[in-house]
Amino acid sequence: MPELPEVETIARDLRAAGLPGRVLACARVTWPRAVAEPGAEEFCRRIAGRRIEEVGRRGKFLVITLEGGGHLLLHLRMSGRLDWCDPCTPRSPHEHVVLAFRDGGELRFHDTRKFGRLYLTADAGRILGKLGPEPLGEDFRAGAFHRALQRRRRRIKPLLLDQGFLAGLGNIYTDEALWEAEVHPARRSDTLTAKEAYRLHGAIRRVLRRGIRNLGTSLGTGKANYFSVGGRRGRNGDALRVFRRTGAPCPRCGTPILRVVLGGRGTHFCPHCQPEAQ
Repeated sequence: MPELPEVETIARDLRAAGLPGRVLACARVTWPRAVAEPGAEEFCRRIAGRRIEEVGRRGKFLVITLEGGGHLLLHLRMSGRLDWCDPCTPRSPHEHVVLAFRDGGELRFHDTRKFGRLYLTADAGRILGKLGPEPLGEDFRAGAFHRALQRRRRRIKPLLLDQGFLAGLGNIYTDEALWEAEVHPARRSDTLTAKEAYRLHGAIRRVLRRGIRNLGTSLGTGKANYFSVGGRRGRNGDALRVFRRTGAPCPRCGTPILRVVLGGRGTHFCPHCQPEAQ
């Protein structure tokens, strides 16, 4: 579930906790498949003694730069999260990887659904290079976005979820951006006019920045919900206009919000503000 605003919040929280500069003492892996590469034993051997240089983000990946070269990449997928803990804190059965630091403290990877993955790699570009542009980056421009939409003949919602087309968007912020731009989620991308593409470009950036300001979106209280480092909930749920508001009045026109399944994903929109035929 964590999307760009949630991963950005986690990266900022880890920097604020002083992770850069700390040296890893060792790693413990209790579910080997949590480590996508290399194998779990090799992962533990290679990460011991490495110093954290920087903590950042690319799309939905948390990017930890290691001194001397190489990166630790984390993709949280549906339910992954990171907890900064005292070593004496009892371990949860869902904590699959523990990174212990020489000066005390542990960073624990917790994942109830076991979809999240860690990558220890000397060539981060091999993984991150497959991602599309950053929607909050300077090179994400409305004109180029419109041209990219014109080159595809796909429905706009699944296209925006394609990380090779645009990095960082997931179900929540895609629904919110399409509502804000008044674009039906099933519209074919090459039918959007330059004006509509410009409107959608701005809406994507606004909903993502709002999500970051609100520290991400936490929905409900389940164990698979999003929490940032230290168990802090995101506040952006109160700012959502359509996502998971099926049957509620559209904040713009009052028409009940509909939910359909599009590309295998639950999709929320206003049938009046976002008409399918243009």
